[in-house]
Amino acid sequence: MNRTIQTFIDRLIESRDHNALQQSMAEVAKALNLSSFAYLRLPKKEGGDPKLISTYPPCWTTHYLQRRYEDMDPVVRHAMIHTQPFRWGPGSGPPVRSDSERELFEQASRFGIRHGYTIPIHDSRGEIAIITFAIDTNRAGFERSIRERGSVLEVIAWYFHAHARQKLTPDRLIDGVTLSQREHECLEWSSQGKSIADIGVILGISRRTAAFHLDNVRAKLGVRTICQAVARLAQNNSQRK
Repeated sequence: MNRTIQTFIDRLIESRDHNALQQSMAEVAKALNLSSFAYLRLPKKEGGDPKLISTYPPCWTTHYLQRRYEDMDPVVRHAMIHTQPFRWGPGSGPPVRSDSERELFEQASRFGIRHGYTIPIHDSRGEIAIITFAIDTNRAGFERSIRERGSVLEVIAWYFHAHARQKLTPDRLIDGVTLSQREHECLEWSSQGKSIADIGVILGISRRTAAFHLDNVRAKLGVRTICQAVARLAQNNSQRK
C-alpha cells in the first residue's frame, strides 16, 4: 500500500497536463480495486463550466457535460452541501426526486456507472470538487476497498484536487505580467467586491497576507490602486472571450 501511494504522489508531482493527471489516478484506482473514477471541479461563478478528469466512457462524459447534468445530478447536489464521503447506487445514497434524475441514473448505468463512492472536497479557497469511484456491479472487492481504505481514498482525493487545481488553472497573465496563484485569487475576489478582510477569511489567510498579495499585484501591474488592477483584470478577461 505504501508503495502504491508513493508512486501515485510521484506521478502527480510529475504531471503537467490533463492526460497525465488522469493516468496517475487511473493507476492508483486500479491498484485499489476501483475500476473507474471521475473528478469534477465545479465552477465558482454561476454559468461557468465544470472541469472533468475521468476514466468514464467518453461518450457518457461528453453527453453529461453537454446536457449540464451536474446541475441536476443528485450525487453532485448532495456533495455540494455535505462534506462526508458517501455511497450511492440502487437502494442507497441521495434520494432521487424526479423522473429526470431517475433517467440520469438509468443512462449512467448503461455505461457501467451503477454503484459509486463519492468524496466531496470543500477547500479553503471556496472551491468544491467531487471525486467518485464507480463500478457496474456492487462487487465484493469494491466494497472491501471502500470499507478498508476509505481514509486513504480521502487523502488521495485531496492530493489529486490540489494538483489538478494548480495545474489546470488558466494562465494568470495580465497584459504579459504573470501573477502568482495567490495574487490572482486575491485580485479575483477583489473584482467581486470583497474587502481585504473578506479575502483573508475566504482564502484562510491573515488580513495582512491578503494585503501583501494585493500590494504585489499593484506593483507588478504598475498601477496605484486595486480598482485600477481590477479594471486591468476585467479588460484582460474580455479579450480572452
